[in-house]
Amino acid sequence: MHVAPVGGTAVQDHVALAEIELCGDLIIAASAALEDRLSLASIDEVLKVTEERARGEHAADDRDRGPVGRPRSAGDA
Repeated sequence: MHVAPVGGTAVQDHVALAEIELCGDLIIAASAALEDRLSLASIDEVLKVTEERARGEHAADDRDRGPVGRPRSAGDA
């Protein structure tokens, strides 16, 4: 039998931890819901999908702007 050393060689998978947290959030929301199933809108709300989309749109808008916050022109590098 192999036992992990006491020194703490644990590795954290941040993506897996985030997914576990999101699953927990969904389980809590489902258990508190009055209906049998969560609606797609409710799931999006729990997972903060609209916030991520908005954040992504703002990032895209920022990339489309030139150095002084103006729209990029063909001459901008």
